[in-house]
Amino acid sequence: MKAILYHRHGPPEVLQFEDVPKPVPADDQVQIRVHAAGLNPLDWRLMRAPAWLVKIIQRFSKVKITRLGVDVAGIVESVGAKVTRFSPGDGVFGGCDGSCAEYACARESEIVLKPQNISFDQAASVPIAALTALQGLRDHAHLQPGQYVLINGAAGGVGTFAVQIARWLGAEVTAVCSARNLDLVRALGAQHVIDYAREDFTRSRSQYDVIFDLIGNHALLACRRVLRPEGAYIAAAPPKNPVAMLMRMAGIRILPRFVSQRMLFFMAKNRQEDLTTLAELLASGAIVPVIDQTWPLRETADAIRYLEQGHARGKVVIQV
Repeated sequence: MKAILYHRHGPPEVLQFEDVPKPVPADDQVQIRVHAAGLNPLDWRLMRAPAWLVKIIQRFSKVKITRLGVDVAGIVESVGAKVTRFSPGDGVFGGCDGSCAEYACARESEIVLKPQNISFDQAASVPIAALTALQGLRDHAHLQPGQYVLINGAAGGVGTFAVQIARWLGAEVTAVCSARNLDLVRALGAQHVIDYAREDFTRSRSQYDVIFDLIGNHALLACRRVLRPEGAYIAAAPPKNPVAMLMRMAGIRILPRFVSQRMLFFMAKNRQEDLTTLAELLASGAIVPVIDQTWPLRETADAIRYLEQGHARGKVVIQV
């Protein structure tokens, strides 16, 4: 089968379109004939990670990362001996290792059935981005009906889901994005929009119960100025620079000791119960995936190069 691999870390040029053996599912896994794979900033950040960070990741994960892609959607081809939820022929989506390939294996606990009313491309765009939005707003921010939430980076992969999930949770949404995306985030449900090139939200007179930060381009103290005394600052996207990332994460840990607001950086977890919730929202039409562009598997390096620019409206998806 064909798959996207990298044998050294670096820019998109390190990605190779290679023949590799078809993966065999373990007892608790299903083998998926991949129809689409969603790309995320985490994919290229791991690919470009400096040597010292790669060593830390490998020490804790015990895995050498050489395959690209986590988000997957496709048809179950075969199942392991202990799998009971899925059968060959089922359409599924969720998470796995190395989804940018013709076949991939996923744990039974990390996928769910694909709703009939969405395409494989749409399903592949969901997992990490929508899980981040759901867990960030519902579980970490504890967003309640009637509260005011500001989403910084509202037109990106996570942001487009966050706007819709915040509205589903009953919040009043202010979306921060570029001028070309203002109509998009309004259509997704944002009641208020801010063009970041014309207005700095941290200098506004508005106050928010929650700031959901998907960019990390403002100082924590500046964000505090527009956060209510008992509000929550939730970050889900660290700065691209590793040193700036460590400094921001340190600030998020230290500053709450001296202020009343909560501050948290988190990474989404692939939980089947949350994927089930997302599948229900997709089936009902409460959330609709936004896909910027699709690329064929062979051109994954070009797709990563595009994603790295940071201007994608919604998700970038690989078609297999």
